[in-house]
Amino acid sequence: MAVILVTGGAGFIGSHLVERLIQQGEEVVVVDDFNDYYSPKIKWRNLRNVLENPLFHLEQGDIRDFPFLERIFKRYQVGEVIHLAARAGVRPSLEAPILYEEVNGLGTVNLLELCRQYKVDKFIYGGSSSVYGDTSKVPFSEDDCCAQPVSPYAATKRANELMCYTYHHLFGLKVVCLRFFTVYGPRQRPEMAIHKFTRLIDQGQEIPVFGDGSSRRDYTYIDDIIQGIIAAHEKDFGFEIFNLGESKTTDLMTLIHLIEENLGKRAKIKHLPFQPGDVKVTYADISKARSLLGYDPQVPIEEGIRRFIAWYKEEARDLI
Repeated sequence: MAVILVTGGAGFIGSHLVERLIQQGEEVVVVDDFNDYYSPKIKWRNLRNVLENPLFHLEQGDIRDFPFLERIFKRYQVGEVIHLAARAGVRPSLEAPILYEEVNGLGTVNLLELCRQYKVDKFIYGGSSSVYGDTSKVPFSEDDCCAQPVSPYAATKRANELMCYTYHHLFGLKVVCLRFFTVYGPRQRPEMAIHKFTRLIDQGQEIPVFGDGSSRRDYTYIDDIIQGIIAAHEKDFGFEIFNLGESKTTDLMTLIHLIEENLGKRAKIKHLPFQPGDVKVTYADISKARSLLGYDPQVPIEEGIRRFIAWYKEEARDLI
C-alpha cells in the first residue's frame, strides 16, 4: 500500500490533514522537526489523536537534511507527498531571510528531487496568498503575475511554485500548488493574529494594531482548507495552482470586535505603524477551485470565530 508523506504534519494545518487522511484509511508518514518557532509541546499535542494509530508513522527531522529524507523514501513506499512544512511568518522572514530560503527553498527542492528519483506520482505543495504581493487588483486570480513579493517569506513561496513547475515540465511529476488564504481555527499557531489577539484580550493585555485597522484579510476556516487539500489529493492534474480562501474579506477592526463578542471581553488596542512586508488586502478568486476541485467553503468568519473561541476556552488557555 502506497504511503502519503506529509511534511509539517505536526503543525496546525498538517495535523488536521493527517487526522482526515487516517480517517479515510490512508497510511501516512509525517515528517516534522518540532523546531522552537513555537512550543514543540503544542505540536505533540496536535498529534495526540493519531500517535497510537497503526496507519500513522512519525519521522522527526529537518527537510534540509537530504540523507534523512532519502532514508524515509527508501523505508516507505511513498506514493504521494503533501508538502506543508515551511518556515512560516512574513515579519520574522525580514529578520532571517537566509533561514527562510534554506528551509523553504532547499527543503522543497530536496523533496522534489526525491520524488523524481523514487518515481513518486504526485506532489501537493502548500503555498500562500502572500505570493500576490501588495496589489490593488482584487480578487486575486491564479493567472495574476505574482512577480513582486514584498517579503522574503513570500518570495520563497513563489520560487517554490516555479520549481514545482520545473519538475513537472522536465520529469512529468504531477503537481498541485495550493495558495492558502489566512487559515484559522482550532490549533492555529499562537503567534498568528486571531490566536494572539484572543489570548491577549483574554489576559487583559494590549493588542498591537498595525496601521489604522482597515487592512482586510480573506480568513479561511481550517475545515474548508482541509476540504480543498483532500480534493487535490483525490483528483489528478498535470500541473495546477489553486486559491483556497473564503472569497470574502474582513477588516481588522471587525475581526477584533468578533473576538470581543465571543470572549465577552473588551480589547485594549495599541496602534502601531504599518509594518514592512505586510499587505493591505488579501482576497481569493476561488472560481477555478470551485470548478476543478469542487471546492465549496462552508464556514463564514462569524461562525469560524465562534468555533475558535470555544476551542480556545476549552483547550488552549493554558498552552502558552
